[in-house]
Amino acid sequence: MRPMFVSAQSTLRVTRSLLLALGVAAAGFLPFACIHAAEAPTAAIKVDQVGYPLHGPKMALVSTAAGEFTVRRTTDGAVEFRGKLTPAQSDPDTGDTVQAADFSALEKPGNYYLEVPGVGRSWNFAVDRSVYAKTLYLAMRAFYGQRCGIAVDLGSEFPGYSHPACHSHGDFNPTSGKSGPRDNLGGWHDAGDYGRYIVNSGITTGTLLWAWEIYAPKLRTLGLQIPESGNGTPDFLNEIRWNLKWMLAMQDEDGGVWHKQTSTHFPGFISPEADTLPSEVIGTGTAPYKSTCATADFAAVAAIAARVYKPHDAAFAAKALEAAQRAWAWTGKNPNVIFRNPPDISTGEYGDSNCADERLWAAAELWRTTGDAQYNDYFLAHYAEYLPSIENAPPESWNQMAPMALRAYAMSKQKGTDARAVDDIRTRALASAHAVVDRIHANAYRIGMRSNDYVWGSNGVAAQYAVDLLLANQLQPDPAFVNAARDILHYLLGRNTFSLSFVTQVGDNAVKHPHHRPSGDGRHALPWPGLLSGGPNAGRQDAILAALPPDLPPAKNYADQTASYASNEVAINWQAALVFLLAGEQE
Repeated sequence: MRPMFVSAQSTLRVTRSLLLALGVAAAGFLPFACIHAAEAPTAAIKVDQVGYPLHGPKMALVSTAAGEFTVRRTTDGAVEFRGKLTPAQSDPDTGDTVQAADFSALEKPGNYYLEVPGVGRSWNFAVDRSVYAKTLYLAMRAFYGQRCGIAVDLGSEFPGYSHPACHSHGDFNPTSGKSGPRDNLGGWHDAGDYGRYIVNSGITTGTLLWAWEIYAPKLRTLGLQIPESGNGTPDFLNEIRWNLKWMLAMQDEDGGVWHKQTSTHFPGFISPEADTLPSEVIGTGTAPYKSTCATADFAAVAAIAARVYKPHDAAFAAKALEAAQRAWAWTGKNPNVIFRNPPDISTGEYGDSNCADERLWAAAELWRTTGDAQYNDYFLAHYAEYLPSIENAPPESWNQMAPMALRAYAMSKQKGTDARAVDDIRTRALASAHAVVDRIHANAYRIGMRSNDYVWGSNGVAAQYAVDLLLANQLQPDPAFVNAARDILHYLLGRNTFSLSFVTQVGDNAVKHPHHRPSGDGRHALPWPGLLSGGPNAGRQDAILAALPPDLPPAKNYADQTASYASNEVAINWQAALVFLLAGEQE
């Protein structure tokens, strides 16, 4: 995610102490009516607050020295499992000394908590089949909550989480090379602000469409209670289509795609319908006004959409394919038109100095969809220089799409797909996945993050590692990949140094104050549900993080405060990786 301008109003919304920001005493803030023991949970015991699948590894972590533990039923406190903690292991990224409580042998469905004599008790968790089904529903439905241009209402499940239609009128900004109205309705608000950005929509929508292609049997029956429910198309695809339609509307007649649609600056912390700043299509400011990265990302996504929607809406699929091909042709004429915020534009830039990796992704997806030799030829002429990007580099992100391009080609079923290229990619992707597995096994918190991965959106980095593990499992099934991805999910849902679920309204001790305008407009005691917080950020780019003790280890640089945009913002690309991870979760 990009650094953002933060208004004076949001900066003043600092309502919690630094101690609470560090998670030391967060339990006192939180409702735990479902906890039956008199003792309040302790942050020293870290569990996945959603739970653990019935079969497979089950592990909690303890950051205070102890010897034994029990797993007890929440209904009556009866002991269901006893065990001993492993020897202590130091974790330099948090400064914690950690012991593990392994209760993998517990395979009885139920609701439990873990108790450690002399330390205390954990938050509640479940052990069951399909234990993450509700979390998947909330995480995907969170995109509905991010919709722009339509009234949104989460219904009786979350009373009051609603707003009237927003941003119902748009205009061309002079930087687009055009003038007059441009009512591009639709799309998802990108993050904690109300902008819409093609490049971040690219990786977001591509990730979700890949989830459908791989896990359709599971996602086909996922009901989301959205306006389109019951129209004959699966809700998962209905929700994605809301964003696709906006992306299609951002394409110019010449095939190029404008970079973003935002106001010229960020609004304050107000509800979306209260944001009256003009919604403007913003371009590069000089001819050809569209950017290559945005256009190539668009081409890739539209090509995937052409495959995915063909069985459900052949006309829409054909429209998407035609748009993808026109976009590809535009990038051939304009191979590296980069975007930088023009003067007087201070919304998210999503700038990228090299769009060749986005073009590689577009070529791979168009090849997978069409089998047209021109796309295969382009990919084979350029892929080798990007092979190192899937070995030791961080996972793909909105400005580094080469790993996604390579994996796309490796998953191609088109006749004529080059076997040597697939083998090159497959070998490196599997090696990368095994390296993440090894890091997880060596890490006290069972997380594959490296010290330099605690950046803006580190939880998105973690989730993307899990996505890559699950994609490696598609190339060569391996239970180690699936279990490692699950370890990352455990981290996101509470098995971390803060004993905090980073997903809003998921778990008894979940993030309360994300940098998210609909959640911070003063109307709700709890944030909008199902949103993944950005997570620890050693870059400390906001005033809240800058005020934390200067010698904090990288994974401790986090504050559950609205004004901490550098650690507690939400973003659709991180959200998509979480949905993919949950979709790939297997019992």
